[in-house]
Amino acid sequence: MKTTRKIFGLSIKMFLMLVILIFIYAPLSWLFLSSISTRAELLATPPRWIPEHPTLQNYRDILVPGTAVSEVARTFKNTLLNSFIVASTTTVICLLVGSLAAYALARLRMRYRNHIFLGILSVRMIPEISLVIPLYIAAAFLGWRDRPIILIVTYLSFALPFAIWMLTTFFETVPIELEDAALIDGSSRLGTLFRVVLPVASPGLVSTALFTFLLAWDEFFFALLFTSTIQAKTVPVAIAEFTGRYAVDITAMMTGGILAALPPVILALIFQRYIVSGLSAGAVKG
Repeated sequence: MKTTRKIFGLSIKMFLMLVILIFIYAPLSWLFLSSISTRAELLATPPRWIPEHPTLQNYRDILVPGTAVSEVARTFKNTLLNSFIVASTTTVICLLVGSLAAYALARLRMRYRNHIFLGILSVRMIPEISLVIPLYIAAAFLGWRDRPIILIVTYLSFALPFAIWMLTTFFETVPIELEDAALIDGSSRLGTLFRVVLPVASPGLVSTALFTFLLAWDEFFFALLFTSTIQAKTVPVAIAEFTGRYAVDITAMMTGGILAALPPVILALIFQRYIVSGLSAGAVKG
């Protein structure tokens, strides 16, 4: 009887796991299959789930100079570079500034510490639409319209509070005995942060960096409003432009989606061993 229940329970778990895996990977699989299909196969009736004549022409149109027909496809690789520059710069600034602010909030005894922390969180809660007009006026005054710097500054307005909040939580889990030992050995407060706290909190740093990178990489609203040329246009805007007034370049859109998903996935695979829990919990015992 117990064996039957165990087998039944295991079967239910396997079935639920299969459903979850299908739910996660089915859209990604369809995206990839569409990127190697021809336009005729995608529009065929009944639909063809697996392409009969797979082709990499869609990737060549985007990545190889001079092979694309549409202007959006020819310049898509430039938008990939713009997105990478904007997202990387935003992430680096958030980690540098956020680490200092988060360490101060986590360790220094200051008046109104909780009020400051709540104030930082409240900035993250401001609706994006309410910032459009002041940011647009500031960008026009500074001459930053249609330049990557306006996107970096704009993304910092919501990514930096998020980074401070996450890093503060991670720094509070670092055993204070490690810092006390470093201070006794003559290290400064700033030296303790960089030599002791940050290495121990490396999983938190990597997690914060990945989330911040994704926030900046996937952002569409401000990129659509503040960029109009290839000089600063990012990937989400370029993918949206595959949808024209009278036609939709489906194959190019699917191919662009695959290429846009690769950098975050590659970064997650490279740093996955750092995204673990309990590293700081065992730091003192080691």
